[in-house]
Order: sequence, then C-alpha cells, then structure tokens
Amino acid sequence: MTQEWWGVLIAFAGAFGYALGAAIQQLDAVKLGANRRLMRQPRWWIGGAISFTGACLHAVALSMAPLTIIQPISMTTLVYAVPLAAKLHGRRPRKAELLGSVAVSIGLAGLMLMIPIHDADNPVLPDGAAVMFLAAVLTVVVVSQLLGRRCSGPMKALVFAVGAGVATGTVSTFVRLVGAGMQTDLANLVHWFTLVVPTMLIVATVLLQKSYAVGYFGIAYAAAQVADPVASVLAGAGLLGEPLPQDPALIAPAVGCAVLLIAGTIALGRNAPDHGHTDGDVVEVPVAEPAEVRSAA
Repeated sequence: MTQEWWGVLIAFAGAFGYALGAAIQQLDAVKLGANRRLMRQPRWWIGGAISFTGACLHAVALSMAPLTIIQPISMTTLVYAVPLAAKLHGRRPRKAELLGSVAVSIGLAGLMLMIPIHDADNPVLPDGAAVMFLAAVLTVVVVSQLLGRRCSGPMKALVFAVGAGVATGTVSTFVRLVGAGMQTDLANLVHWFTLVVPTMLIVATVLLQKSYAVGYFGIAYAAAQVADPVASVLAGAGLLGEPLPQDPALIAPAVGCAVLLIAGTIALGRNAPDHGHTDGDVVEVPVAEPAEVRSAA
C-alpha cells in the first residue's frame, strides 16, 4: 500500500476520532449543562482526548497525502458524529439528521475544494494587524455569547457554534504563523502569537459546550464545522495574502454547494433536541420540602 493510501486511511480514522470525541462531550454537556461540573466528569475529558487524537491523526495524514485529498475527508466528521451522538442518547438517528449531515458535508467539502492551494513559505502578520484581527474576532465571540443567551432552540445552538467556529478558525491562522516562524528560528516560538492559540482554544471550547448543551447537536456541530474553515480562509486571504477562487466557472458549483449546505443546516435544525438545557447552564430543580405534620390538639 502506498503512502498516499495510508494517509487516506489515517485521515478517515482521524475524522472518526474527532467525531466520536465530540459526540461523547455533547452527551455530558446535555446532561450537566455547560459549566464547571463538566471539568469533574472523566468521560468529558476522555471525549476531549479522543478529539485531540483525531486532530493529530489529521495532521499526520496531511504529511502523507495531498491536501486536496485529505481536506474533504475531514469534512465527513459530521456524517459520523450525528449517528454516534444519537446512539449515545439511546436512539436511532433520524432520517432528516442523516440527510442533513450528508448535505452539509458535501456542500462544505465542495466549497473547500474550490479554494486554490497556496503554500506560503513564511506568512507574516504585523502586530498591529494581528491586534485588529483579534479585536474583530473577540467582537464576534462576545456578540455570539450575548445573542446566544437571548435565543432559544436551534438558533441558540447555531449562534454559540458560530462563535466557537470563528475562534477555532482563528487558532488555525495563528498556528500557521507560529509554525512558519519556528521554521526559520525556534526562538520565534517565544511570541505573544503563541499565547493566542491556547487562549482561543479555551474560548472555542466554552462556546462549543454551550452550543452542545442546548441539545441540537447536529446543527451545533455543523455550524462550528462551517464557521471554522470560513474564518480561516477569510483570514488567510485578508491578512496573509492567500488567494481566493477567481474563476467565473466556479460560481454555479459554489452556489450549488452553498444551497446544499444551507438546506442541510435547516434540516438539522428541525429535529427535536436531546433534552438540552435552555440556558447552557445546569437547571436547578427545586425540591419541595415535606409538609410539617401537625399533631392533633
């Protein structure tokens, strides 16, 4: 078996691992809410570790096979995540969930394949531009948090997930910058860009758990998966000089992929929730005190 085929197999294993980890984490987020109680739940940490392993396998696959092959495979995580989450909740996945997941995955993979491949040797971002970029990202995050608290149902899950996806897309941008700097000099690791990566990962994790806690896992996972590459591509084009598609012949396919993506998201949003928390926090149920038994005079 050639190296490329090994890369493909590893990419599928990574996609499955990432999906399984997300499905495990959302199970606890739905039951406990997005709060500090998750930090004391071993299963939630196991889910995070599985997702991290999946992400590492994806990175290994990229070193063994072309990006044009591996990247679409990573978009299939939604197809695995939705039925896995349904199974963990003790039910069969609904037909609308499966169709919506496939539609979103195909639409997103199609759009990503239209992005020109650009191998920048040393992407550079001035500190001033980086600060402005982070200010814009944090604005999106804050708006997502405030708006999400006012919304309900699938819209609540969608808003929180978009904020999480933008945060993870920002992580990808700064990972590219830090990685490129380390190739020229390891001392470049000691830079404030490096601190952005774990900070934004924490922000993304918090928003994503809030989105999961609502109970609409399909739309939460899909929205995060869409917002992540979109934010990363826009940042790469606007800040790092990476190209965007310019061929007019791609307009029709792009519209078709966008329609698939939107239709799939709507289908996922119409499914009943898996008993999520309405506010992303633990719901405290008051316990009625037993009435005092009065003795007869």
